[in-house]
Amino acid sequence: MSTDSDVIIIGSGIGGATLASALAPTGARILILERGEHLADTAEARDDVAIFERGFYRSDEEWIGSDGKKFLPGNYYYVGGNSKFYGAVMYRYRVEDFRARPHLQGTSPGWDMSYDDMEPWYARAEALFKVRGATGQDPTEPPRSGPFPFPPVPDEPALQLVRERLKRAGVHPASLPLAIDIDAWLKRGRTGWDAFPNTGGAGKIDAEVGPLADALKYPNVRLITGAQVMRLETDADGHEVVAAVLRRNGREERLTARHFAVAAGAVQSAALLLRSANAAHPTGLGNRSDQLGRNFMNHNTSAMITLNPFLRNDSIYQKTLFFNDFYNDDPQVHAPLGNVQLLGRITGNILKAQVPAMPRFLARLMADRAFGWFLTSEDLPNPNSRVLVRGEDIVMDWQRSNMDAHHLLIKRTRQVMKRAGFPVVMVRIFGNKTTSHQCGTARLGADPRASVVDLDCRSHDIPNLWITDASVLPTSAAVNPALTIAALALKAGEAMRQLDAQL
Repeated sequence: MSTDSDVIIIGSGIGGATLASALAPTGARILILERGEHLADTAEARDDVAIFERGFYRSDEEWIGSDGKKFLPGNYYYVGGNSKFYGAVMYRYRVEDFRARPHLQGTSPGWDMSYDDMEPWYARAEALFKVRGATGQDPTEPPRSGPFPFPPVPDEPALQLVRERLKRAGVHPASLPLAIDIDAWLKRGRTGWDAFPNTGGAGKIDAEVGPLADALKYPNVRLITGAQVMRLETDADGHEVVAAVLRRNGREERLTARHFAVAAGAVQSAALLLRSANAAHPTGLGNRSDQLGRNFMNHNTSAMITLNPFLRNDSIYQKTLFFNDFYNDDPQVHAPLGNVQLLGRITGNILKAQVPAMPRFLARLMADRAFGWFLTSEDLPNPNSRVLVRGEDIVMDWQRSNMDAHHLLIKRTRQVMKRAGFPVVMVRIFGNKTTSHQCGTARLGADPRASVVDLDCRSHDIPNLWITDASVLPTSAAVNPALTIAALALKAGEAMRQLDAQL
């Protein structure tokens, strides 16, 4: 049968771009469909007022929350997906994250494969994203087959002092694993990279700058922008996906392929497959298990600001360290609590955007002595926490879990910061409509009755359908998911090559 492509990949974020880079050397005809456009290289890319106060890049798309009200989820639709604005943190899940284990309010079910199964793919993903880091600093660090590809991003002088203070406070500060070319980033503008997009082609290695650029060097790989996929069509028996139906330039188009990989993000991928329901798949494509759209997870997160009136923060980017001393086991309750890492540098304008009533001069005065932290705890999978579609609307019914652990993580971190010499500690818990680390909805597993895709991210029900984004994560762990998404996409690419002799 003649087809437009061998592989159609829907989405150019980390999962889609990494899969494209894995398949590009095969010579297969690969078509990447992205609903957004390339980000233009404008002054707003390094303007904290434009980004944080004016919401220059924010989509006006609305979803419906569990309270029935519409909200702006903060998803981004550009080439490179949400990674254009990510903090470039590339953690490996810890060994314990792949195992079933109890939490304060529930149990994490673990994965149907181990850390050892994932380690080679993590190593390849780190090389692809040119990750900088250091070994031997974090007590939760998992075994590695080799060192990081590059040395860590250096602490600025103010952060060197903070690192020493944290050590004296009894924790183990470690260098963040970062997909950053620090010299190239600072050459274009002296800012942090949290929420600042890379529009110059160098600096932050996001999905576009890294794997997508690598893939597009091959003549057999094409990218179409402004192409929003509305649904997938199957053959009459529902055995195979045969076409993607998309809207572009106000017109509907239909494109065919031998393989289809959905990588639009945990919410949008689930919504697409649910909207693609037909007579053979009445509840959504690949949904025989009834798990599609279910088990939506979103980390429990907080922002913490610590201040010492006698310690000035003159850093530019700040985001260089973390500690995991409460990640696997709190010494008193003997349960996992989570991860603590630095945020990007909080400027006066960023602080003003978060507290609009604060006079700008006061915000700048506070920011001059403020250090920002990001606290993350695991959200546990729950089949009743789910993504649904209602006509053209997306409904995100997030059933938040395990908040006792997060409140305890805040308490423990506050105690550490007090011991480290920060007399003022302020915390803001992010609400249930924050979607920065969305995952789940098409869980990976060995049992077709309890999962949507197999251990290679291939649909249990439809042999030529693959899902290669955060949808497939069976658990959220308590670290940024980007590297795990990339590792799974590389694993899926190899499985696709082994399956299809023409790739």
